[in-house]
Amino acid sequence: MESTQLVILAGLVIGLVYGTVGLLSGFCLMSSMRGWLAEGDGRLVRTYALAIAVAIAASQFLTGNGMIDLGKSIYLQQTFSVPVLFLGGLLFGYGMVLSNGCGSRALVLLGRGNLRSFVVVIVLAIAAQMTLKGLIAPARIALVQASQTTVNANSLPSLLATLGPGEAVARILAAAIIVVALILFAFAHPTFRRSPGQIAAGIVVGLLVASGWFVTGYVGADDFNPVPVTSLTFVAPIADALQYAMLSTGLTLNFGIATVAGVFAGSLATALATGRFHLEAYSSPRHMLRSAGGAALMGIGGVMAFGCSIGQGLTGVSTLALGSFVAVAGILLGTAAGLRGALRVQPLAVA
Repeated sequence: MESTQLVILAGLVIGLVYGTVGLLSGFCLMSSMRGWLAEGDGRLVRTYALAIAVAIAASQFLTGNGMIDLGKSIYLQQTFSVPVLFLGGLLFGYGMVLSNGCGSRALVLLGRGNLRSFVVVIVLAIAAQMTLKGLIAPARIALVQASQTTVNANSLPSLLATLGPGEAVARILAAAIIVVALILFAFAHPTFRRSPGQIAAGIVVGLLVASGWFVTGYVGADDFNPVPVTSLTFVAPIADALQYAMLSTGLTLNFGIATVAGVFAGSLATALATGRFHLEAYSSPRHMLRSAGGAALMGIGGVMAFGCSIGQGLTGVSTLALGSFVAVAGILLGTAAGLRGALRVQPLAVA
């Protein structure tokens, strides 16, 4: 096989594994924060923290050993807009609460027969494409150009290196501090320590992020036909997947589209094999309107923030990019606002 074909096949496999793990474990940032903030159950948020720790450790190991160059990713840019990244994160986080899950979670639930997620996926894809290349794109570009800044240090290691340590030492120190803190946070919870399924889910998802980097950054590093260096992310790939489904003769498959297809297929196969497949729909027109509105916010916000709760929350953070931490701060704040406080999304009345 050519390297491009290997990357696509690997993307499909990574998606299949993510879809299976996502269905079995309930892996989702919104569910994690809801359980932690509203219900007092901290297991899922610890799973997410462990996934971040593993993603950072494995990804920084790969780049530290020269196997991949994370500097070629979209996250480690010298010029970026802090306000746009943060605002995009806010929109995505709040939209995630309105839609009751992020884009990756919608793909997983769609495989289980949740027809609400079909609406979320379609609306998210359309809104994202409009923000990337359509009617909203000029406004987004103008906002970025008006607020972007150029920095000398675009990551935590490079920022730490300005204080004296060499680049390699700074990378190890920055990664070690965050990884240890996240692992301590995760395993300080007794219930989480007694949940082997959640521990396994966090480790697997974190390794999937590193696997994506390896596949696109090492396997796909063809001098004549290189593929973009990326890993798990879902807003732009969902938009690309919808466009590919409509215009496949004029487009080519890529890692992201294959991953999206794999997540759906993995969830569907797992749901059928475990008897979890059942059709679900909206309870009311108001429910559908809220869900579609949240999906639109996720599509717009995800493009502005350069990623979603997975694309920035795991993949972006694994690069230790400063911009990713800004976007994640916006996502967390937007999600918290939707779950608690004056802007809390109220539960729908049962008909």
